[in-house]
Order: sequence, then structure tokens, then C-alpha cells
Amino acid sequence: MAVIQSFGAAEVVTGSCHLLQIEKGPNIMVDCGMFQGVVENRNFEPFGFDPREVDILLVTHAHLDHVGRIPKLVKEGFNGRIVTLRSTMDLAEVVLLDSAHLMEEEYRTRFRKAQRRGAEASVREPLYSVDDVKAVYDLTIEYVEYGQEVKLGKDITAIFRNAGHILDAATIELNFKEKGEAKRFVFSGDLGNHNDMVMHDPVFVKEADVLYIESTYGDRNHKGIKESEEEFKKVITNTLLNEGNVLIPSFAIERTQEIMCLLKQMYDRKELPECKIFIDSPMAIRATRLYDTYHEELSQCCNDFLKRDGSVFEFPYIHYTLKPDESKQINEIGSGCIIIAGSGMCTGGRILHHFKHRLWNEKNALLFVGYQAEGTLGRRIIDGERHIHIYHEEVVVRANIHTINGFSAHADQNDLIDWMEHFERLGKVFLIHGEFEKQKVFKKAIEERMDKKAHIVAPEEKVYV
Repeated sequence: MAVIQSFGAAEVVTGSCHLLQIEKGPNIMVDCGMFQGVVENRNFEPFGFDPREVDILLVTHAHLDHVGRIPKLVKEGFNGRIVTLRSTMDLAEVVLLDSAHLMEEEYRTRFRKAQRRGAEASVREPLYSVDDVKAVYDLTIEYVEYGQEVKLGKDITAIFRNAGHILDAATIELNFKEKGEAKRFVFSGDLGNHNDMVMHDPVFVKEADVLYIESTYGDRNHKGIKESEEEFKKVITNTLLNEGNVLIPSFAIERTQEIMCLLKQMYDRKELPECKIFIDSPMAIRATRLYDTYHEELSQCCNDFLKRDGSVFEFPYIHYTLKPDESKQINEIGSGCIIIAGSGMCTGGRILHHFKHRLWNEKNALLFVGYQAEGTLGRRIIDGERHIHIYHEEVVVRANIHTINGFSAHADQNDLIDWMEHFERLGKVFLIHGEFEKQKVFKKAIEERMDKKAHIVAPEEKVYV
């Protein structure tokens, strides 16, 4: 009998890590992501399994909460195959190198301060280094395409299908036999929001004996995309015409590209006041270039932009600021700026510098366009915190705060249930990748709307299937 254990993204959103052990077969892991927010200290805890005993790692997509612990996995002994799409590993390299650089930089800063106190031993080593990231790419990596059946072992195959979440995000279907009985397990990965400007809609799956489905927004429905776009345009236009600036904490992958597409559309339609748009995130800049490279996987809208302009995302108002000095120069501009910077949940990165210089001014706007996990600065601001500390300085929050969740890269409750209803045969349903209270709402909705039981997976719970 097969057993699945979730060593992350169980009763929380982040840290996706699921181990499938098939009797007389390979041990297959789906994702190995980083914990974020209030549970981030779990990253430094033991995995709960021996990485040396994992034979195959399947990667759904390149967000940090799905790939962020892969270097640690390798560092602690994993030497198996990695199977995923090529662009996923290209994006993961950008994400992981950025993560490693940030952790190493933070360690050096804390170590210097600890030296002055004579407390060097109290400073925790980084989770992994740049060299550890490079070691990941020394392993055997097998690249697949959507719809391609890949053999994982005797009578065991996997198929990756488009999840519509970010570039080459995948739902993974696993087919295998145990004692002559055919079984099909499906891991949804993160499912995308319908009507995304950049990505295609998620592909439906027909059959599953076992479904592990994400539940990030299982408790709610997003605003309609048209309503969200109009709200976005109104905030941008009103702030710029009022001689203010717009701060957008944005995830480097997918969200930044979607916002750039929308701003480009506004520019085309002469709806965008003259301004300077700063993409102030080296990771977002590199990710945007990869999106251009893999443009075949993007929406028709994106490919129309590419055919006309030679680039999916660029237009005259866009400015890329790779170097720190270029980022600092933005502070010299009094008004008329849209600043798109990481980190998306305001846990670090250049957005904090812009908060320090702009958040106290009531003419400015802070526009959240992505999920803010519990315990993050972004979530605290949304929840009403009006005095925050940035780099040992208190900053009052006087800027206008706006949250637009219609741009979420995650499916909402209606989308999730609609995706599930397209199964022609659906067995047991297990909920992962969501906050526990929201999962309870989603579980009830599944029972009421589909007349189907669903189980919320507990951390490291052994699920026999």
C-alpha cells in the first residue's frame, strides 16, 4: 500500500513538500519548498525523513515555497533524479540564487554585529549557500513537456499538465500499479486564476483515485478580473494625477509580469498618465527576460505584444533598475513614479527602502496585488498596523492602502471547485497548501457543493492509499 506524508504545506500555505512511498517502488517527492511568514523557522528543522532515501524529485513550479529547500535537500544527501519542465528549473535558478545571496548577506550583517557583542556563536548559519544552489544543477535533471508521459520506474509514470499558475507551472499526475491494481494520484500544484492576462487557464484532469489539491483561497472568491482591473487603473490614475507615487510590493515571478502587461495595455489605450515605472527587482528583471524567452507558454495577448513590439512587456515608461545605486536614485524623484519591487510579502528586499522614503506621505498609495502570509509585514499593514519599524526606524503609515486580490495567481473557491467538477472520476480528496481555518471553509464548501468528503492533511500525517 502506498503512503503519502506532507512535510510542508500541511495546515499552512508554504513549505510544499510531499513524499510518496510506493511499495517496491521508488520514493517520489513532489516539491521541496521553503516555509514563509510565521512558520519560517521550520526551514531550519530536520526534514522528518532521510533525503538520501528520496529517489525522484518532481517539481511543480519555481515559486520559493515550492523549490526553496531543494538546496538543503541536496546538501543533506539527496542524489536522485529531478524531473520537471526546463523553464521551471531556469526560473528556480533565479529564485534560489537570489534566496542564497539574501541569506548570506543577512548572515554577514548579523555576524558583524554579533562580533561587536562577542556573541558570534549565537548567529545561525544560512540555510544554504550559492554553492549549494549550484550543486542542485549538478544532479541528473530530466526535462519534460506538458502532456508527455515520463517513466519513473517499473509500471510508474508521471504526466505534467498546465496548471496556469506561473510560467510552466504544472499539475502532476502519477500512474502506477500495486499488486496488479492500477492507481492514479494527482497533485494539483498551485492552480491559476481564470482570465489571467499572462497565463493560460489550468488544464482539466479526467481521473484520479487520490487528489491532493491546494486550498490557498479555498475560503473565498476573488473580485472579477474586470472589476479588479478598473480598481487598479483608478488607484494608479488618481495617485499619479495627485502628484503621488504608487508602491507595488510584487512577486518577481508572474505577478510583476501581469502588472507590466496591464500597465502596457493602459499605455496603449492612453489611460496611463505620463510617469516612470521602475521594475526595481533584479530577480523580477531576470524572470521577465525568461518569460520573453518562453513566450510560447504565455497567453495570446502576450504573444500579440511580442509580435508587434519585439518584447512582451517593454514600453517607453518602463525602467529597469538592476544595481543598488540605480534603486537609490529613485528616491530623488518626488512624484510620478510607479515602483514595483520585492519582496512580494514585504519581508525584505528593496520595497522596504521605498516604504521608508514614501510610506509616511498621504499622497502616495501602497497597492497590494498578491497574497500576504500570516506574520509578514504586508499582512500586518493590511490588518491595520500604522506604525512599522524599518531598519531600526519607526515609519508611520499614511499612504493610502489598497488590496486587489483579483490579480491572484491562485484559483479562488469557485475556480477550485469548478476544476474538481471536471473530473469524470474522482476518488479521495485531500486538502493541502492552505491556512487551517480557510481549509475548514473549503472542506465544507466541497461537501455542500459536490456532496464529497475532503480531508485536511496534518503535518507529517501518514495517508495510506
